[in-house]
Amino acid sequence: MRPAFEEDQLRSRHHGYVTGVDGMRTIAVLGVIIYHLLPNMMVGGFLGVPLFLLISGYFVTNQLLKKSDRGGIDLVHFYQRRFSRLYPILVTMLVFTTAYITLFDRMQLHHIKAVIVTNLLWVYNWWEIFNGQSYFDRFGGESPFTHLWTLGVEAQFYVLWPLILLLLLRFFSKRVVKWLILLLAILSAVEMALLFGPQNINRVYYGTDTRAFSLLLGSWLAFIWPREQLNERLNKSATRLLNTVGIVTLALTILSFFISNGQVPQTYHGAMFAYSFVGMLLLATIVHPGADMNRWLTNPFFKWVGERSYGIYVYQYPVMIFYEAKVQIGAHPIMNAVIELLLIVVISELSYRFIERPLKHYSWRDLPLTIINWFDVKRRGWKQWLAIIPALLVFFVAVAGFTTPDRAPKTTQVQTRIKQSRHATAARNKLIAEGKAPKIDVNSKSLQKKYGLSKKELKHASKLKVTAIGDSVMADASDSIQQVVPHAYVEAKVGRQGSDAPAVIKDLKANGHLNRIVILNLGTNGAMNSETVNQIIQSIGKGHQIYWITAHVPTKSWEKTVNNQIKQAAKKHSNIHVVDWNQQSASHSNWFADDNVHMNDNGNVQFTRLIVKSILK
Repeated sequence: MRPAFEEDQLRSRHHGYVTGVDGMRTIAVLGVIIYHLLPNMMVGGFLGVPLFLLISGYFVTNQLLKKSDRGGIDLVHFYQRRFSRLYPILVTMLVFTTAYITLFDRMQLHHIKAVIVTNLLWVYNWWEIFNGQSYFDRFGGESPFTHLWTLGVEAQFYVLWPLILLLLLRFFSKRVVKWLILLLAILSAVEMALLFGPQNINRVYYGTDTRAFSLLLGSWLAFIWPREQLNERLNKSATRLLNTVGIVTLALTILSFFISNGQVPQTYHGAMFAYSFVGMLLLATIVHPGADMNRWLTNPFFKWVGERSYGIYVYQYPVMIFYEAKVQIGAHPIMNAVIELLLIVVISELSYRFIERPLKHYSWRDLPLTIINWFDVKRRGWKQWLAIIPALLVFFVAVAGFTTPDRAPKTTQVQTRIKQSRHATAARNKLIAEGKAPKIDVNSKSLQKKYGLSKKELKHASKLKVTAIGDSVMADASDSIQQVVPHAYVEAKVGRQGSDAPAVIKDLKANGHLNRIVILNLGTNGAMNSETVNQIIQSIGKGHQIYWITAHVPTKSWEKTVNNQIKQAAKKHSNIHVVDWNQQSASHSNWFADDNVHMNDNGNVQFTRLIVKSILK
């Protein structure tokens, strides 16, 4: 970031600039970007954020300790330096994004005042805890601002940590303070574990207190590993040891990007803390002047990305959200990910050249004079208006969006139908649990015609005892399913991830609602890895026939991955049957609502018909 976003890397007359930290930033920002673009490819890329926080914790604390040793910390200068670098990029992103959604995506204007104000006050992460959607819900109404929670955590650290550190150093010795910091880091990790709840990850994922351990581990490293006091001339065995630790921790860091899962309890029950500790060891080997990690992680590419990492991080989400709203990326996820990445890089480069670099040493006291000079046509010429006029237009469009009265988006037909189906399904499930499932008229010509089923097929379907587990697509179709299969016990929830399913299955089994035939509709809201798929199958257990419906999510990168996983599972397990809704619906856009994922009434009928036909064949 710079998410370490703006920490000046250490300089000293002996050691110079720690160029290898740009390599660590590059690894972190690439992890985050690839996770957002292709979550099925790099499921643990979200762990790039702890690396950013570690860097911030280390360099901020190191600078504060050096200034404290030299006679005192100038807090005004410290705050001015940090926020004069953070604000320009953030404000630019907020203005351009607000202008875009004002013109092209007005549904996103809901809560826009709160989003902008909380970001400008650096408390957006706390607003997200109480108002935002899950960081891992990648389908329904993603916000182009979600990722800015990290800036809130960083900025709160910048504001509070110098005060806390000064207070600690006033009453305790450095030796005591360093162990207090380690204790605070451990307590933060313990708090994350205690507060974690699978139904609402937001509290621990966005919380400053529950994410502080990464910052505090970096701060602790600054106490025990101050670079300017480290010996540059080490013997070969010491150098070899540091290099070995660096290589191992770098390998573990990158490996975690591919195997970690942000939706399992283990991540919050110590795994993220352990990962941060490994990252701290990696950082220690990079900043040590006697090791080779700094040199190994130094190259022009890492330097280029490291210098622009703040902009890359800040601009990524708006680019992805707006691009994917217009382009169906499911058919060609890699190609579209490359296009999105190029757009992010181009925008970040323009921002770096024309905003970040020019303002790096700008004296903000000169702002009034600068503005006057902008409008001095005689002195500067008319060409400057080619930039000023578009900038003013964007700004005023953003202001118009910001001042628009806040209205919740109108409820869509899909949302209304899901709400109605949820109530009807709950009532039907209760009757099924009591053994009072309503009967259907298998002789009904209208029912036969509506679902394209014969009398014999309806009769068989009416006797089927099935359990259907799914997300919002299943919730939407549940009423249709229970019309034809009256003994179908449906457990569906909007936003459900595949990783949620094992706990749901366990609960259904405990309450006697897991029938021999199980219908699964999972994968709409995000990719599933092979471990999740195996856990779902194992949770259901032997003696069940599983009918797994392929996902129709043409706007998301994980569509092919999810469907391939389902088909691979069917090849490995004789009791798993593929219900290929993706193929069946591919050429029938008229079956879907505007989002091209949830069905309309006719689509729900076709969805139900395919399920019944698949079970009866």
